[in-house]
Amino acid sequence: MQFDIFTLFPEVFSPYFETSMLKRAIQKKLIDIRLHNIRDWAQDKHHTTDDTPYGGGGGMVMKPDPVFAAVESILGTDKTIPCILLTPQGRPFNHRIAQELAGLDHIGLLCGHYEGIDERIREHLVTDEISIGDYVLTGGELPAMIVVDSVSRFLPGVLGDPQGAQDDSFASGLLEYPHYTRPEDFRGWKVPEVLLSGNHKTIADWRRKEAIKRTLTRRPDLLNRLDLDKKESVYLQSLIDQISNEEGEER
Repeated sequence: MQFDIFTLFPEVFSPYFETSMLKRAIQKKLIDIRLHNIRDWAQDKHHTTDDTPYGGGGGMVMKPDPVFAAVESILGTDKTIPCILLTPQGRPFNHRIAQELAGLDHIGLLCGHYEGIDERIREHLVTDEISIGDYVLTGGELPAMIVVDSVSRFLPGVLGDPQGAQDDSFASGLLEYPHYTRPEDFRGWKVPEVLLSGNHKTIADWRRKEAIKRTLTRRPDLLNRLDLDKKESVYLQSLIDQISNEEGEER
């Protein structure tokens, strides 16, 4: 899969993309990440990419001409390759969107900066807008890294465990269950006996219950969109009753 990233600060990407999983994925040619400095398409001698906003106000706005020139020279003008703007105003990024994007062969990521971008870029150039959360960052570079990382996890061969992405939090609609490794006893805190039993069905049942419990206590909103079987529904209700009783006792 090819990622073309359009940015004013390409130097910030190398430290992250040259380590760990993404580095190996690039070496194995599973992903191809290409960085493009928008300043290279600016026409004046100072390589100006921003200007003051019409109507007044603070901050600077990214100019449309170098952005259009950069994106269209790399992705073309027919919009067959998605150009995604990273912006707080975009649709909230999640597991489903990452999986959706992983089904594509090629995407472009446009990193906003300063006060924002000229609205004509949004109206006539980008094909999608993504936000990584309800907060504002200095630029779109960190969100672009997050999108590349998350999407790449779904590509065959990128993870050491072929089923790794399917076991992650949100893959099943639940937060992921707890994990343990050696030592078996650390400072008196022991690994749950069920994980040492060797009984795979019992372990799978325990993990499912722990995922439901963790989701209830940390992200109960996710349970509203989840289809549980009868046994799991009974277990969930028992957890809700237990929490309600504990809160009642505290009062």
